[in-house]
Amino acid sequence: MIALAGPAASAALGARIAALARAGDVVTLSGPLGAGKTSIARGLLAALGLAGEAPSPTFALVQPYAPPEIAFSVLHVDLYRIEDPAEMDELGLDEARIDSLLLVEWPERAPGRWPDALRLVLEFAEDGGRTLTVDRPGAWRDRWPLT
Repeated sequence: MIALAGPAASAALGARIAALARAGDVVTLSGPLGAGKTSIARGLLAALGLAGEAPSPTFALVQPYAPPEIAFSVLHVDLYRIEDPAEMDELGLDEARIDSLLLVEWPERAPGRWPDALRLVLEFAEDGGRTLTVDRPGAWRDRWPLT
């Protein structure tokens, strides 16, 4: 378990993940509203070169980023408004994943969809910060230096 003191620590974690991620990867972010999922995503996108703050894709569902705006293609996905996992097919994420990093908030709305994803789960800590639990699949075990 990793302790995150606040939004700056969450953004810094996102930057560290950006240094490890590549096209074809999936990173999922789970946790309650306000736990810091978007802060991690914003840190990752900033580290890849995004100027300005990334909007939350809650209403758009998918916010694409591509070079030259950032180093490589990223699809920032927010599944909060997905009510039926069958709706996922309409988003075209599996095809887009071939040459993009998928950064997915609320992956529990599509259970079992990405078994090879780096799964990050945020929870509120008693001290007001956040705790992060990481589930590393095989492809991430050698790349993920944090415990």
